[in-house]
Amino acid sequence: MLKIVYPICCGLDVHKSFVVACIASTNERGVTSYNSKHFSTFTKGLKELSAWLSYYKCADVCMESTGKYWIPVYNVLEHSCKIVLAHPKYVKSIPGKKTDKKDAQWIADIFKHNLVIGSFIPPFDIRQLRDLIRYRSKLTSYSTGETNRARNCLTVSNLKLDDVFSNIFGKSASAIINHILEHPNEPFDVSEFVDGRCKAPIENIQAAVDGVMCGEQSQKLQIIQAHMHDLEKAKANLDSVILTLAEKFRPQINVVSTAPAIKSLSAITIIAEIGVLMNFAQFRPQTEQAEVHYMSVFISAKHLCSWAGLSPQNNSSAGKKKTTRISRSGAYIKPLLVQCANAAVKSDKYPEIRNRYLKLKKRRGHKKAIIAIARMLLVAIYNMLKNNEPYNPELYIKSDVQPKPNDFAIDHAVRMLLSQGYSVSPPG
Repeated sequence: MLKIVYPICCGLDVHKSFVVACIASTNERGVTSYNSKHFSTFTKGLKELSAWLSYYKCADVCMESTGKYWIPVYNVLEHSCKIVLAHPKYVKSIPGKKTDKKDAQWIADIFKHNLVIGSFIPPFDIRQLRDLIRYRSKLTSYSTGETNRARNCLTVSNLKLDDVFSNIFGKSASAIINHILEHPNEPFDVSEFVDGRCKAPIENIQAAVDGVMCGEQSQKLQIIQAHMHDLEKAKANLDSVILTLAEKFRPQINVVSTAPAIKSLSAITIIAEIGVLMNFAQFRPQTEQAEVHYMSVFISAKHLCSWAGLSPQNNSSAGKKKTTRISRSGAYIKPLLVQCANAAVKSDKYPEIRNRYLKLKKRRGHKKAIIAIARMLLVAIYNMLKNNEPYNPELYIKSDVQPKPNDFAIDHAVRMLLSQGYSVSPPG
């Protein structure tokens, strides 16, 4: 029989407009009684849910992460209850006879035996910083999409500026494009628009603008330029808010910034995803006065790497490994670490990283080697935050040294052979 870990607990089935709560109370004989109730997700209804849980002295709550609908519930209950937010795959009920009430009861049943794995929910300040950082990544994606659309406008108009300029929105390319939009389909000399530092030959640039842009494509390109200008302005305003909020985490950001190929904004993004401390306060009202309990979020660097999706799968049967693919976890932090790893392996400033990358690349290829370097960076960041120490390349250099073979004296080797029953004859 499974052990009852939480004698009084609650399972929540969260929806957009309402939430169904089911309290499972287990007595000393192991008999469980259930009490279910329906609440609105308006603030008034969630406060009624909090009072209802307090009436039954229920401080342990488990709910499924349903889109963004769980966040209002979490915001109201986090100060009075210990909440476990579960991935849907861990609380999926048995098919057949499925209702909201039975879903809440099923969550309570598996939670009372401590069979639910909780998700990492950082403190409020980190959650706000994470939300802003992720919004910034969306704006960057929008800018990239608009850049690709601008390239398409030039391509269909037979203007091959992207062949001679690495950035079509650079100083020289922008000046040429603006002139084309102001004077459509008029021949002109590009030399007066090209910056002196431009490496492309003038003849190639002149040949690249030998095209015809119709009125529709011209209007589309103007709309794209205006949208990109608005996106850059929005990103600048957002960066101001992010830097203001991240100022309270400046000591930790400075520590993370010492890691290879990680600059200030990348350090802020990492802090927003994994937090600044390995331990943070959880409030659990077991007495009249709330006691502060410190729980370890990531118990080891391996745990953090697994959470970030940088650990190979354990999938073997009959002594054979079926796959070692990494998971889809870490949708925001994993691409950032991969970008930093690609920058670090190309630099001569970090020989300990580049040498390890080259060794792994020979055996496993570029992709797996880069994932290994990204994991290496995350392990370093974990220990840097845990010990509040800057990056120290000497630790990796020492760990990468092969152990020296043991030098046995001849008489010592003879004694070992004699002790194991071998006969040793003198030479000659």
